[in-house]
Amino acid sequence: MVKSLSLLSMISKSKNLLFLFAALFLLLLGIQVYFMYKTYQVKERDIYRSVDEGLSNYADKLENIHDAKEMKSDSLQKIIIQYYNKEISQKEFIYHFIEDRKASRERLSNYIDSRLKKDGYKISARIQYTSIIHLPDSAKLIDHPIIIYETKNKVKKPKITSSGTWRTSSTKEVKGKETTNERETFFVKSQTDFEVDNIKSLVFKELALLIICCLILLASVLLLYIFTLKNLIRQQKQVEVLHTIVDNISHEFKTPIATLKIASKTLKKGWNSETLPLIDRQITRLESLMLQLHKDEIPDEVVAVQPEDWDFFIQDLAFTYPQIDFKFENKVTEKLPFDKNLIETVIKNLCENSIKYGASFVKINTNTSTQNLNIEVSDNGQGMESKELTNIFEKFYRIQSNNIHNSKGLGLGLYFVKKIITTYNGKIEVSSKPGAGSTFKISIPYEN
Repeated sequence: MVKSLSLLSMISKSKNLLFLFAALFLLLLGIQVYFMYKTYQVKERDIYRSVDEGLSNYADKLENIHDAKEMKSDSLQKIIIQYYNKEISQKEFIYHFIEDRKASRERLSNYIDSRLKKDGYKISARIQYTSIIHLPDSAKLIDHPIIIYETKNKVKKPKITSSGTWRTSSTKEVKGKETTNERETFFVKSQTDFEVDNIKSLVFKELALLIICCLILLASVLLLYIFTLKNLIRQQKQVEVLHTIVDNISHEFKTPIATLKIASKTLKKGWNSETLPLIDRQITRLESLMLQLHKDEIPDEVVAVQPEDWDFFIQDLAFTYPQIDFKFENKVTEKLPFDKNLIETVIKNLCENSIKYGASFVKINTNTSTQNLNIEVSDNGQGMESKELTNIFEKFYRIQSNNIHNSKGLGLGLYFVKKIITTYNGKIEVSSKPGAGSTFKISIPYEN
């Protein structure tokens, strides 16, 4: 029993370790997901930083009025002045304005194409002038942004948006020096938007090896977890089998030992010819129980029940419990293909259960009909409430009154009865009323 308790303690500790292992696995999974998420963000930022740096260089060339070539021609300035003076329409202004930046747009397109070929970046970009203001009188030349460049793939959700401001003015030469004409000075605001359309595939491509390694690590830990869980379940089943055998044997030892004690006292008082056969039967029963410690509960070689064995079952009970009135009606006249020890366990456990719960009279009927063995055990004990009837065959269950167990025992007798009946594909029914006793009816099929 001490070994069984230690095994239960070991299983309990294993369960705690298993829960801890599961918690650590979930923690590891969370760390891996967080790590991958942060790594994804870093890689995404690196890609956008690289694109932004290259794109800004070309955008600056498009917007920088200090570009040497554009300063000589003052083409953009002339277009703005013409529009300001209403010499051209807004439509013409936008057309000339965009055409003036054609060379820069081509350089920008070349850059985007080169990044697609080199790194596989599918870049969507848009450059627009959001505001053109005539500085002397703060007059606004445009009432909505002018897009001067946009890729075929439209910018939907710009990842990076940068803005710039610059001034454009005309110059004239006075006495060999260039001076700025403040009346023809304009303030221009620009905005550059872009996004990388295939950013997710790019990032996952770069992180493919890292993702595979993380998945392998998690899969290995999960497989170890599953292996540990299966091993624990297997150990639990082994412990349950061991407990069932030990509980069965310890429970079954009680009756033969009690009978032998009474037989020993009887022999000390005087010679009785019926006592020696009784001792022999109990010794045989003890030997049979001992064999169950080394093999399955149902022996390979079944000792069939003989017609006379039924009388011995009841005689032994009557000898052990002389204060109880046993009435036995036996109509079984043939040898039955059931294990003698198991059938004896059924009869004695039912009778002892009746005695345990206050019966002074126990009636046992046995008969056969249509290839079925029928056993009925009734008593005049304290009986049971209907709500208890569904639980009495559970292992370790005992009826209690006011949370107090009024009878001694482990609650194994009826559990073993039910288990044996189920093994033989039989069925058991019970009817009972408080104060009116109980009746157990058993039917077990068999073949000749």
